[in-house]
Amino acid sequence: MSSEHIVVIGAGIVGASTAIWLRRAGYEVTLLDKGAPGMGASFGNGGILASCSIVPVTGPGLLRKSPGYLADPDFPLFMRWGYFPKLVPWLIKYMSHANEADTRRISQGLTTIVADSLEQHQALTAGTDAAKWVQESEYSFAYPDRKAFEADGFAWALRREAGFAPSFLEGDAVQEAEPILGRTTRFLAVLKNHGFILNPGAYVKDLVKLFEGSGGKFMQAEVKDFELSGGQVSAVDTNVGRIPCDKAVISSGVWSKPLMQKLGLNVPLEAERGYHILFKGPSTKPNNPMMLTAGKFVATPMEQGLRCAGVVEFGGLNEKPSKAPLNLLRRKVQQTFPNLTYDSDEEWLGFRPAPADSLPLIGQLGETGVFTAFGHHHIGMTGGPKTGRLVANMIAQAHSNHDMRPFAPMRFTAGR
Repeated sequence: MSSEHIVVIGAGIVGASTAIWLRRAGYEVTLLDKGAPGMGASFGNGGILASCSIVPVTGPGLLRKSPGYLADPDFPLFMRWGYFPKLVPWLIKYMSHANEADTRRISQGLTTIVADSLEQHQALTAGTDAAKWVQESEYSFAYPDRKAFEADGFAWALRREAGFAPSFLEGDAVQEAEPILGRTTRFLAVLKNHGFILNPGAYVKDLVKLFEGSGGKFMQAEVKDFELSGGQVSAVDTNVGRIPCDKAVISSGVWSKPLMQKLGLNVPLEAERGYHILFKGPSTKPNNPMMLTAGKFVATPMEQGLRCAGVVEFGGLNEKPSKAPLNLLRRKVQQTFPNLTYDSDEEWLGFRPAPADSLPLIGQLGETGVFTAFGHHHIGMTGGPKTGRLVANMIAQAHSNHDMRPFAPMRFTAGR
């Protein structure tokens, strides 16, 4: 057991995982969140343990295609134009990675974090009450036809290089496997060894209970600043008082950016506004989670119903939902699942933390004792347990076989 006290800031999937692995390593740990555990992006994600999610949005050709995407009312990319001037500096950095060399580099980094997602969630929860939320499954990419699949050749080449080779279903076999699908979908690329979370919000709450049951302490508190002594963190200042610590972990998703600014670092991180609609009491559900490529949304069979999640909108941290993204998502769901009926539905808006280079920030800020574990963009639920384990190993100075340089949190500072 260690006498060191670690404060983990943010009780989403990444923070909860980090706190659990730190407790298992013998540290005294306090987990902080300004709200209830698991109520941010960890609550509203698609719930898929998408080990194959190693292809960044910024693929080759994005810069050329983006104006057309924004002008197309049927494409799931939206902009709140009043926010656009504030977005420009980040957007320039983001789009600079839309080339083949950077896409391959980013993909290799993402593979480190997500490729063994199912195993990492199982290791985190084995023998605990939280294990009931983790479901093994296949994961399908649904296409209108084989030609549409072949048009995605670059992305599938990257997935194959990382060990994700699909099997295929075509024609009537698609509806035999997934009766929920209408006949506009005639081709499935199916990946094994994936999984999903039956109820993401309840899952993270149970992880925090698991952490508390192991002797950890959860506090609802908002972090205001850090105290450093001799260049090393000595306390975290919150709205409920000062919390002394030997080390701290920033794992607050998009809310990590202002905390980094307290430490003098301006991270190029933007809020990507993500939406989902939960269809309660659905007449049918998919047998396995799937990515509907024509509508760019995922559909996941969950405890509460059928969750359809997707749509990208940029517009800052304004918590008022936009009508157009939700209307588009509804249209795409109706087109894809034409026979779906349901009792009621529930809409949700949340904020994904999107770094300019699509890679999370994982590591120590110099020799400060402050560690980062945020910026997971679309892979937070998928990569949360692996990230938490890696950070706990760093703090414990345990050897890792992974190259962590792509995730260095100081990579955006001048001269790097």
